[in-house]
Amino acid sequence: MPKYDTAPELEGLTLGQQTSYPDHYDATQLQAVPRTLNRDDIGISADALPFDGHDDWTGYEISWLNSKGKPCVAIGLFRIPCESDNLIESKSFKLYLNSFNQSRFESVEHVSDLMARDLSQCAKAPVSVELLQSEQFGMLPMKNLQGECIDDLDIEVTDFQFCAEYLENSVEPDGTIEEHFVVSHLLKSNCLITGQPDWGSVQIRYTGLPINQEKLLRYLISFRQHNEFHEQCVERIYTDIMRFCAPKLLTVQARYTRRGGLDINPFRSNFESMPAAFRMVRQ
Repeated sequence: MPKYDTAPELEGLTLGQQTSYPDHYDATQLQAVPRTLNRDDIGISADALPFDGHDDWTGYEISWLNSKGKPCVAIGLFRIPCESDNLIESKSFKLYLNSFNQSRFESVEHVSDLMARDLSQCAKAPVSVELLQSEQFGMLPMKNLQGECIDDLDIEVTDFQFCAEYLENSVEPDGTIEEHFVVSHLLKSNCLITGQPDWGSVQIRYTGLPINQEKLLRYLISFRQHNEFHEQCVERIYTDIMRFCAPKLLTVQARYTRRGGLDINPFRSNFESMPAAFRMVRQ
């Protein structure tokens, strides 16, 4: 399996390597990836982030034993702030969650408090954790992203290499500044380490001059063979739209399909807060 890592900070990650799956609690499974690896490349300073936001993770394969040895199951909602020093490498997250499977805990609160502590230490920022038990599963609603879907535009695509310049000259200077909601379900990139495909839907909400939808769709499709983590792709989309289109207000959020029982949903905005947890039909 090909590996795409180019930074020494990524060389020790378990992602892309054959590993054994622990079944007793082990916080050392968690591995951090510095956010600066991407942000330095696109000109984002940790001291002056151009956006607020979080990375929402949903864990569908969470289990542990109660004090009598009876299995418990839950859906986990994890929210990692975008100002954290690190993002959490996804396979290590999966291994960490698996390590709870055969360990005993007194209560669901004990488990969630332990997860919050460990994840916060790895991310180097406060991480919130909510565990929904079976009687609460209905609290996680299924929704669709709001906005005009641009996927049916009749365009011919011959180049699948990432190209930010598709957004160049994509706004009409004499247009009317309005609020726009645009959605595409054609977002695909590849894992930075393994090259495995990451599939997602993206919503772009902005107030500004209208962005040419054909150019925007070509730009989003150009991620198709691009190797980058989910969180980094969303921040790249945000900064490229700001650089080429200069909207007054901008939100970019992506909802990625799950892998290994986890989905990742980055949200970046300069004017609104992240919505309450939900999932899409592809998740």
